[in-house]
Amino acid sequence: MSKIVRTIADLFFPFVIVFGLYIVFHGHLTPGGGFQGGAVMASGFAMYAISRRIEHKALSKNIFSIIESLSLLMFAGFAAAGLMRSFFYNFLANSGLLFGETVLFGSNAGVLNTGGVIPFMNIAVAMEVASAFAIVVSCFILISIYKVDK
Repeated sequence: MSKIVRTIADLFFPFVIVFGLYIVFHGHLTPGGGFQGGAVMASGFAMYAISRRIEHKALSKNIFSIIESLSLLMFAGFAAAGLMRSFFYNFLANSGLLFGETVLFGSNAGVLNTGGVIPFMNIAVAMEVASAFAIVVSCFILISIYKVDK
């Protein structure tokens, strides 16, 4: 790729990742969440990998597969953790712990610390989606390298 493409990718990569994290962490308050934020972060990764022509050996699918598996286990673990009441029970809501601030009745300005288990589930989904998309991008890079070498 040209130096301009690499420079623009280097410049925008941190902003794309931060925007993806913003979408993930505000998913319980605004439209968005784990899938959308993970897709945005994966697009930033794809932009960086393609602009740098990262070799396929540097993109280990095993690492992304492990992250994907662990994030699915994390999601299922949070879903099962509330089984004392019901599956997917939001046991951290109104608990006073992390993301468990009490929500007042009436109009709410959208306090970030009120999601309970939902932000953790959004993080798990974002990790799964970003790692799955990274695997797809690394396969596309492998295919393009294979076609160029022939």
